[in-house]
Amino acid sequence: MVLACQNISKAFGTTQILQSVSFHINDREKAAIVGINGAGKSTLLKIIIGELSADDGEVILAKGSTIGYLAQHQNLTSEASIYEEMLTVKQDIIDLNHNIRTLELEMKNAEGDKLESMLNSYTRLVHEFETKNGYAYQSEVTGILKGLGFTEEDFDKKIDTLSGGQKTRIALGKLLLSKPDIILLDEPTNHLDLISIAWLETFLLNYNGAVIVVAHDRYFLDKVVSKVIELDNTKCQTFDGNYSDYAYKKSQQREAMLKQYLNQQQEIKHHEEVIAKLRSFNREKSIRRAESREKMLAKIERVEKPIENAQMHFNLEPRVVSGNDVLEINGLSKSYGNLHLFNDISFEIKRGEKVAIIGNNGTGKTTILKIICGQVAADRGEVNIGSKVHIAYYDQEQQELDLDKTLFDELQDTYPHLDNTTVRNILAAFLFTDDDVFKRIKDLSGGERGRVSLAKLMLSEANLLILDEPTNHLDITSKEILENVINNYSGTVLYVSHDRYFINKTATRILDLTEQTILNYIGNYDYYLEKKPEVEAAYLGKSVDTNLSDISTKPGAFQLPNTWNAGSASKNTASSAPVSENKLSWQQQKEEQARQRKRQNRLKKTEEEITQLETRNEEIDSLLTLEEIYTNVPKLIELNNEKKEIEARLEELLEIWEQLADE
Repeated sequence: MVLACQNISKAFGTTQILQSVSFHINDREKAAIVGINGAGKSTLLKIIIGELSADDGEVILAKGSTIGYLAQHQNLTSEASIYEEMLTVKQDIIDLNHNIRTLELEMKNAEGDKLESMLNSYTRLVHEFETKNGYAYQSEVTGILKGLGFTEEDFDKKIDTLSGGQKTRIALGKLLLSKPDIILLDEPTNHLDLISIAWLETFLLNYNGAVIVVAHDRYFLDKVVSKVIELDNTKCQTFDGNYSDYAYKKSQQREAMLKQYLNQQQEIKHHEEVIAKLRSFNREKSIRRAESREKMLAKIERVEKPIENAQMHFNLEPRVVSGNDVLEINGLSKSYGNLHLFNDISFEIKRGEKVAIIGNNGTGKTTILKIICGQVAADRGEVNIGSKVHIAYYDQEQQELDLDKTLFDELQDTYPHLDNTTVRNILAAFLFTDDDVFKRIKDLSGGERGRVSLAKLMLSEANLLILDEPTNHLDITSKEILENVINNYSGTVLYVSHDRYFINKTATRILDLTEQTILNYIGNYDYYLEKKPEVEAAYLGKSVDTNLSDISTKPGAFQLPNTWNAGSASKNTASSAPVSENKLSWQQQKEEQARQRKRQNRLKKTEEEITQLETRNEEIDSLLTLEEIYTNVPKLIELNNEKKEIEARLEELLEIWEQLADE
């Protein structure tokens, strides 16, 4: 064990974030911390590294272990170049190498004991240099920079000239290069393209230390982690396996908890009904029985109803059905000065398709979307929009939002025909309630602005959705809801995304923008990974050991043979598990129904007999007060004997009734 958290609690003001959170991390273990936005994931990481103090509990680190942390937002400032900044991590090796070279020069003029002493120092320094892999430190730096998407031409760029995303990648590179015993990563894939994410997955899987990662990238978590630590309503649970294993186990657990809760509620209701009935008999013994049951009921440990976290609820449906030919791109080209994004690309999109555009950062994916929407002009080529096609565009930067407006005004001004109640209901579906609707757009977080844009998208009733990174800033639960919405949407969707899990769940076709052209894959992300080597070999001339004789091309795009059924691609990376059927056979159902009818009839007859005997008992009590009865000794004895028999029978009937009621 290299790290343990024991009973960590943390509150901000009156808001409890973490409550008695406990888990441990073993040597070389790769673990994820998951939970909805605001669950306390980043807070927990900051407590582990000591940036925040816990209100209660402790963090235990194995003796001598080192820990490294990548925060979600970086404030890296430096006048050094990218390569120079990375080298600062290896300063001890650089100093060691300098000392070795200095000794080599000094030994040339030394002799005797002094030379002997220098030779001993030299041997020791060289051994330390080799132990620290000193001969390979420069190639390590180069390998990590290239893995994170930097080219050798980038190495001389100054840190202070980089974007926030590039600075985050440099911070990640420095952390990986420093090789701590435990790495803590907060959303490490946010600023990486698909190739860099795949590289990071491999790096972390082979990393000779422990890794704790907070990420919304479920595909990444599936590849990397073998343990999931869930934060939910301030509490912590640990699950073995990757994200899909966790999702399945969590679903099964929640179903079991809900079933347990409903069963107990049914049992409590039954006991309350029996108690009420026993009290209605209004006999001393039946009241004692009722009181006994009430005590037993009070001792039952109540099962809490599973709490539903707030979730978005919305549906998308086009107002008008478009023609079959939704979009046609012919010979599209775009450059910015000497930067050539793409050249002579062509593709078509048919009604009902869900098409993902993927590719490295800076290849022009968003530019294609903006050209289609008329926001950017192409250098060459044409965009043909099909018959009855109505486009709605989701911009990852939310530039279509007016920052000075409130949420309420943003929706009502865009759709003036909506009444106040409808606007409020729409915003509530996207988790904006009460006074939230009067917040200004400029005061919202990136995730909140994304939800406002999705709300506007829902109201558009468009039949072609063009989405630029729609899952950015969404937590995992919201992503899953968006996936279901898109899969159930009868219109057409064209989107850009780096979220491979999202692509895998929603895409029926993938357009890979690479080397200034488009390669077309008729399937989801898993299918793309499977076919990528042979497709690139056929179209881009990259070597691969495969038979390509059955692959044909078309101008501007690569087209796989249309013999593969896109529906056969796996649309879900979640672990599958057999569904157990626990249903009674028809004969058993009939027998159970007959048994219940018989029980109800006996219960009814027992209650009727109790009522009759109670009525007769009251009649006897009335008779015993009459002078002609209590002066008539034989009649008095007869009635008293009858009353004893009634009491005995009532006692017997009450036991029978309770047994029947509890069956």
